[in-house]
Amino acid sequence: MIALSEKASKTPKTFFWLTGLVSALMIVLVVLPTFWPSSFGMLSPLKIDTDPENMLSADEPVRVFHNAQKKEFSLYDMVVVGVVNKTHPQGVFNKGSLADIHDLTLFAKNIQWTDKDGNSQGVIAADVMAPSTVDNIEPGGVGSVRFEWLMNKPPASDEEALEIRNKARNLPMLNGTIVSDDGKAVAIYLPITAKNISYNVVEKLREHIAQYDSSDEYHITGMPVAQDVFGVEMFKQMAISAPMAMLLVFLLLWYFFKKLNLVISPMIVAMASVIVTMGLLVITGNTVHIMSSMIPIFIMPIAVLDAIHILSDFYDRYPKYKDRLTTIRHVMDELSKPMLYTTLTTAVGFASLAFTPIPPVQVFGIFVSIGVILAWFFTVTLIPAYIMLMKEESFTDFGMDHKEADDRAPMARFLTVMGRWTFNYNKLIIAGVFLLGFVAWYGINHIVINDNPVKWFAPDHEIRIADKELNARFSGTYMAYLKLESPQVDQSLESYASGLKERLSSSAMKPLQWLAPQVDALVADAGDKPTLIFALSEKIETEMDNVPDEEWDAWDDALTFVEGLRNEGEVFKNPDVLNYMSRLQDYLVESGMVGKSSAVTDAVKTVHRELFAGDPEAYRIPDSAAAVAQTLITFQGGHRPQDLWHFVTPDYKKATLWLQLKSGDNIDMSRLVAMVDEYFVAHPAPMDIKPQWFGLTYINMIWQDKMVSGMAEAFIGSFLIVLVMMIFLFRSFLWGALAMVPLTFTIGMIYGIIGLIGKDYDMPVAVLSSLSLGLAVDYAIHFLARAREMRKDYPDWKSTATAVFGEPARAITRNVIVVGIGFMPLLAAPLVPYQTVGTFISAILVLAGVATLTILPALIRPMENLLFKK
Repeated sequence: MIALSEKASKTPKTFFWLTGLVSALMIVLVVLPTFWPSSFGMLSPLKIDTDPENMLSADEPVRVFHNAQKKEFSLYDMVVVGVVNKTHPQGVFNKGSLADIHDLTLFAKNIQWTDKDGNSQGVIAADVMAPSTVDNIEPGGVGSVRFEWLMNKPPASDEEALEIRNKARNLPMLNGTIVSDDGKAVAIYLPITAKNISYNVVEKLREHIAQYDSSDEYHITGMPVAQDVFGVEMFKQMAISAPMAMLLVFLLLWYFFKKLNLVISPMIVAMASVIVTMGLLVITGNTVHIMSSMIPIFIMPIAVLDAIHILSDFYDRYPKYKDRLTTIRHVMDELSKPMLYTTLTTAVGFASLAFTPIPPVQVFGIFVSIGVILAWFFTVTLIPAYIMLMKEESFTDFGMDHKEADDRAPMARFLTVMGRWTFNYNKLIIAGVFLLGFVAWYGINHIVINDNPVKWFAPDHEIRIADKELNARFSGTYMAYLKLESPQVDQSLESYASGLKERLSSSAMKPLQWLAPQVDALVADAGDKPTLIFALSEKIETEMDNVPDEEWDAWDDALTFVEGLRNEGEVFKNPDVLNYMSRLQDYLVESGMVGKSSAVTDAVKTVHRELFAGDPEAYRIPDSAAAVAQTLITFQGGHRPQDLWHFVTPDYKKATLWLQLKSGDNIDMSRLVAMVDEYFVAHPAPMDIKPQWFGLTYINMIWQDKMVSGMAEAFIGSFLIVLVMMIFLFRSFLWGALAMVPLTFTIGMIYGIIGLIGKDYDMPVAVLSSLSLGLAVDYAIHFLARAREMRKDYPDWKSTATAVFGEPARAITRNVIVVGIGFMPLLAAPLVPYQTVGTFISAILVLAGVATLTILPALIRPMENLLFKK
């Protein structure tokens, strides 16, 4: 490394030209295929991906199952538009508001376009759910049901508007979903062809809504909306907050080193490191995910750290040599080994993320690791090269002034006092570390693992406001789906006929006993089960024409039995199964975990009630499969027959429960899964029905669990690797273990504080352990390496500590201040993950610096004879 710096010092322009060319090449290779893909198709364009579903690999079983079920039940991601009126006593159920809602629904159904590949994109008009697109179900006379549009046209008066509300609230499938629980708001559900078009759909909706002149409030939310909007704002964040952070770092460096043109060099290192790293990310075909969007923010402080060490040492040593090249040689001779090892330990920390089971985290870890190595290369070459490009006379009066040297400068005075304090009160410091360790352990045990894409936005963001407003009024805007299926094995026709013959023979009904011998003759002509049953029914009907009147009822019962055989394989026409589903739905809603559930049971019970003139007592599952089948046939006579297949497959062998949740938090989804598991254990399902989860809320829970376990394993592995590296660097197990103390303390305290303040352990927090690993060890390596070297010139640790708390401690303190304060602008970001990263980068740097400057010298004093052997 010394030779590399020497070469850069002698040929500085060459290194700057090479760096500029490589950076420009990366920009060109990203820009050209992104804006002119047809001309540069062989290159990878910039691809954005904010879909949490992609936190799991494409072949992950839970994800494969999720996509298969969406296709089987014709389910789509939804954009939810909530309309609230807080001024009218009837809420939105007034003629003006409903007229606008009717108009907005018509407009939304026509939001469609053809993409560049010729595929139709936009809103799926047939499945839009709004007051004007759903049926009102009412009795149509004795034994009949009438289906009419709930709001075929806007109401002419407020009284008509109230009538629409009352009709909707009488239908369980609409109440709490389209009409709010308080009866004063309406929600429109817009299914879209793909999640990544939601931003375009929302923008078109907002443009149209802006035309309305009313007191209505329009709130747009939904999981795909949150994800797509995050992708757009993510770029704004990268373009604003990161440069602001670097500007503040620049100003702080200028304050410390007093040379405006000199402190530009760390900025060049940081920019080159970020440009080349992100360029490599894009041209290798990787997408920019929420994780990889944070790569620049992680690389910047790491890139600046080593540059500050070099400039700090150069600043202190230049007045002694008065020659740039000589000073650089001395600086690099002293810092080369610590800088190399801090780079390797940081790179190892992030590279360990490649072993997590989350693809975006793997990409993040690998490319931050690459960025760290690039930052080291640019630091040891461009910083010396930049200094050599400056004129010698520009360094007149440069360097540590006499005020700082004679301990009158605030930082020097503070560090001198700290050095004496760590020596005199080392036992108190050690006791304090143990006490804080117990507090941290308590906090760690109270960490809550949780994430929610909607919470990636600040509380005052319109998406968070919409989420809060709609979930307070409706049954929930987050969807989870529970598939129910009986593991029945399809029988061959011969096997089924054999079993049926045995059932008929053993029946107590004489007509069925008569029918049993007929089965064998009919099987030969029947190609399938329905044909066989139809033939058996015809046999009985033919025989009924000849039976005595007193036997006719018995034969009629036999005919009913045979016709009922048609529904036997159709699991979800079985009354026992449907009643079990209904009890499960009631249990989930009563638990408070689910705002509302919808299933085929609701359609059956609603139609059955209306067939009995709206009698509330008839709101139940019919007693026979044939009666259930009749309600379903009736339901399909409405304007939206396709809705049935969202809840059950056409063969009635599989069904799904739609569960509306008021919270999209992973912790709440985990509790819901546990509740359902407990219910199925306590109440065994008929026909051995088994539940299986799918939906975005469930997928978020799965990848969060995988991330936590994967991050823990990766951290333990990288911690051990770094420990071995420390032992190798210092050629001593004791010194190596000592270097790990600030790291262990910093990580323990950071995660302890997270647990104590109730901050969710989410995705950004999880990856901060890797940042801690690199930054905390950085300070420890520099402190111990310099202390070990300085001890050779002093008789004991007391006198050595005074020297160590000179230039080495100043370099660490400058690093802590510059980077710790420099990334505070991220706290003003509208995106919570960036706020989290800004907060904890600063906290990690400050805590690691304090731990290094207090705990290490306090431990060295009682271990002096073991560490510094004669």
